Formats: sequence, C-alpha cells, structure tokens
Amino acid sequence: MKVLVTGGMGYIGSHTCVQLMEAGMTPVIVDNLCNAKDEVLNRIAALTGQAPAFHQGDIRDEAFLDSVFAQHEIDAVIHFAGLKAVGESVAKPLEYYDNNVNGSLVLARSMRKAGVKSIVFSSSATVYGDPAIVPITEDSPTGATTNPYGTSKHMVEQCYSDLFAAESDWSITLLRYFNPVGAHPSGTMGEDPQGIPNNLMPFIAQVAVGRREKLSVFGDDYDTIDGTGVRDYIHVMDLADGHLAALKAVGKKSGLHIFNLGTGKGSSVLEMVNAFGEACGKQVPYEICPRRPGDIAACWASTDKAERELGWKATRTIAQMTQDTWRWQSNNPQGY
Repeated sequence: MKVLVTGGMGYIGSHTCVQLMEAGMTPVIVDNLCNAKDEVLNRIAALTGQAPAFHQGDIRDEAFLDSVFAQHEIDAVIHFAGLKAVGESVAKPLEYYDNNVNGSLVLARSMRKAGVKSIVFSSSATVYGDPAIVPITEDSPTGATTNPYGTSKHMVEQCYSDLFAAESDWSITLLRYFNPVGAHPSGTMGEDPQGIPNNLMPFIAQVAVGRREKLSVFGDDYDTIDGTGVRDYIHVMDLADGHLAALKAVGKKSGLHIFNLGTGKGSSVLEMVNAFGEACGKQVPYEICPRRPGDIAACWASTDKAERELGWKATRTIAQMTQDTWRWQSNNPQGY
C-alpha cells in the first residue's frame, strides 16, 4: 500500500512513517518544513534502511498536490499537516483556519481528482471542548471548543463528514488524539519543537537537558488530584500504530469512522514532572504560573471503540514515555 503522508516530517508523522515502512507499506511524504527539519528524512532512512519519497510543498498549493498524485499511485492518505499550538492559535486565528481548514479542503479536492478516496485525518480531543463527563467517548458532544486550534480541527471534521454524506464511496477516518508524548526507543527521533515548546513533555525535557531554566506549570487550582491539569498522555509509537490499525481495519471500507486514540487514563502535570525526574535521575525545577486561556481541567479517553473495532490498544507506560523522551533529548540536546 502506498500512503501519502502530509506533515510526514513532523513529530507524529515521522514516527508513523517508520511504522508504515516496518509494516511493508510505502509512505510518500509531503511537508512544507514550517515546523520540521529535513534531517528527519535521514533518521527515518537510518532506522528503516531507506528514505521515503519526499516532496517539499504546502498542502494549500493545489497544483503542487496534483503533481504529487500524478507521480505516485497513491492508495490512501494520512493527513497530519497542520499548525498545532493552542496558545499560538489564540493569537493567530486566521493563520490556523487558513492552514488547517483551507489546507484540508484543498487536499480533499486534489484527492478527488486523483480518484483517491481513503483518508485518515489527524484530529484532536480538543474537539470535545471542556468535557462534562470523563472518560470521553466518541459520542460525547463536540463543537464547544475553547480555542481556534480545536475549532479548526472541529471544522475539518465537519467538512469531511459533509463530504462523506454527499459522496458515500469515501473512507474517512477521524482519529481524535489525546496528548502525544515520547520518542522512538532508539533515541534517534523525537519531538523537536521550533522555539519555545507549547507542549508539556518537550518543555520538561529541555529543562532537564539544560536548555531552559525551569518549567512553567500553568495553574495549580484546578479540581484535580493535585490542582494541576490532567491529561491522557499517549506514547507516540502507540499513536503511530493506531494509524496503521485504522488503515488496515477501515481504510478500504467506505464510511465515516471516528476513534479516540489515548490510553484511557489521566495523569496530572506534576505526576508527569515527577515521572520525568525518575527517568533522568534529577529533579526538574518548575514554577506555578496563572492558567492559560483555552486550557481545561481534565480530559482522558474512553478507548473501548478503538480496541473493539481496530484491535488496537495503547500499551506503553508513563515510565516508557518519559524514558524514551529523555533518551531522545539527551542524545540530541539541540534537537535535529
């Protein structure tokens, strides 16, 4: 199976490409490198024995996408490409809607012209907003999002759902991720955010390796076990395997398929800080700061549907998540 992977040089995309190749599939990467580095291609090649085809360009460029589809016999698409920082989305909403929503529409149009009607979309648990009940199931209400990033993901879900309603021969899979963390166990690939990290784990890792002075913990007055936010952290390798499971189970079946990808349990910020301290053998300094706009107190997934219909379940522990992150960061203190 030949799979077009948009955003395939990014954090989750690159790990998924490795897993696709290990499973005998052929990824074709499209990425504009706005949040990734071309060194990733060398790391994928070192792990798998060959570099996948890579086309540098923007998914909003329809002529570019058309040319990629013309060059390759693509069977399915995994669509990761998108801007992903909650805080930045509050400051730059137009950029997020243009990149995430418009880009997804251009991609679908190009796919339709090429006769490729199987897509796995990288959505997010942010589509659920501030959940009234946890764990969150796929039937939980969506749309009451708390930031433009989450709203952009919900908009794409709506667009793709309407596309399936109009053209029922598509296979459209919406994967709602919870909080991806970790790195490839080899220590050669991991999360390498540009500038100041927006997510917890790479920030902790950069503090531990000496790149940053201390971690900012945003809020300690939530109604949680220790007052800090609780999230469902999932190892990036489990997440990558979830995409393979989706392609195999429903990628060739017409329908609108929706799955949560998480572990089914939540951990607080301070629990993750302490776990990382054990992994790296030293305390990670932090300070409590005010809450960030758009953040919620707690969310974690119900993963029953993915287990039942995809035969997939996250298996890697918090200890593995933190150990693999530390191995990556200590081997690559400045990232790629």
